[in-house]
Amino acid sequence: MARREDGGLSYDRFRADPAVASLQWPDDVLEQVVLDHGDNAAFVYDYGSIDLRDVTWQLEHIPTVDFSRMPTWASDAGCLEHFAKNPVYWVGKSPSRGRPTL
Repeated sequence: MARREDGGLSYDRFRADPAVASLQWPDDVLEQVVLDHGDNAAFVYDYGSIDLRDVTWQLEHIPTVDFSRMPTWASDAGCLEHFAKNPVYWVGKSPSRGRPTL
């Protein structure tokens, strides 16, 4: 993660790492979950017990009303409301490619 923060690790180099490539995750998920949040202590605390090799992904349609009621982990309490106050600022803060993160 330190190499990412100082500009020494591009997403393409990160994705090509054999341990990362072996996950076979969709690019957006890999970038946002592992690259963007891999050094976030609260995120790692919430999800650190999950073996990433056992996770599979599928694209599903979720109605907006259902999505807006999904719970977050305790460490994320108030997170969505915080980001919603200034979304333009947070889009620019994404550590990878300037897109908002999960």
